[in-house]
Amino acid sequence: MLYFGPVLQLECVPNLSEGRRPEVVARLVEAVAVSTISKRVGLLDVSSDPDHNRTVLTLAGDADGLHAALLALYGEALATIDLTRHAGVHPRVGAVDVVPFVPLGETPMAAAVAAAERLGAAVAERFGLPVYLYEEAARHPGRRRLADVRRGGFENFAAKLRDPAWQPDFGPAHLHPTAGATVIGARFFLIAFNALLDTSDVTIARAVARQVRESNGGQPAVRAMGVYLPSRGRAQVSMNLVDYRRTSLWTALERVRREAAQLGAQVIETEVVGLLPEEAAAGALRESLQCPGLGPSSLLEHRLRA
Repeated sequence: MLYFGPVLQLECVPNLSEGRRPEVVARLVEAVAVSTISKRVGLLDVSSDPDHNRTVLTLAGDADGLHAALLALYGEALATIDLTRHAGVHPRVGAVDVVPFVPLGETPMAAAVAAAERLGAAVAERFGLPVYLYEEAARHPGRRRLADVRRGGFENFAAKLRDPAWQPDFGPAHLHPTAGATVIGARFFLIAFNALLDTSDVTIARAVARQVRESNGGQPAVRAMGVYLPSRGRAQVSMNLVDYRRTSLWTALERVRREAAQLGAQVIETEVVGLLPEEAAAGALRESLQCPGLGPSSLLEHRLRA
């Protein structure tokens, strides 16, 4: 967790619809880096995936610094990403698809909501994008869940916009021709956690995802989908753990293993996209080792840092 003195601290995790062109990803990262030279903002992680065709950045800092960095990122994304030529297994409605703010330390959620609202207004005015607010920043009950806002994808979103119930929170009621729309919000920590199966049969991954996700009666605070990864010739269960306090990494993995085994498949590898809170990792370790007293304070490096 980062601290820069007595200022409000936020994490921001912009998701960009580009994961196959390293030179474009480099330009996006550079846009953020240049904008943050004199700002109290850190670029903590860059995760790209060619099958999802998506890049996730992790930033942390104060609200003003993040605002400047994100406006620079939007400018570069609109110049380099064309959704009419984009394809990938991950759902998306925008070049800058989703931008969540997460409060760190003692920062209240209200600060993350304010940052989301400020960015949404600025992005709509400067770039002419339709902006939707989600999760804690949502202004409409039907827009809290990202999946509900993004349903239909870029290709079908123009028709969605003709429905008065789906007028944007900021910006025009029509898609940007190449950058689509954007979704901005405030939320608790989310862990993107994927399980690779030993099969190429995507129907197995989809069946496992149905059993695991909360919306079908599975694990609390888990959202999941099954996809096929062409570059690896394998099926993947792609999960978002939206509250690791309700379902841990270990519990989610064990459920995936159990459901996959019933269909004759096994988990051969997992991955975390981006960063995760220390406590989430410690919780998974406690469960897997059956050691309830294990935590960050049990680790040598943690004591040395302290």
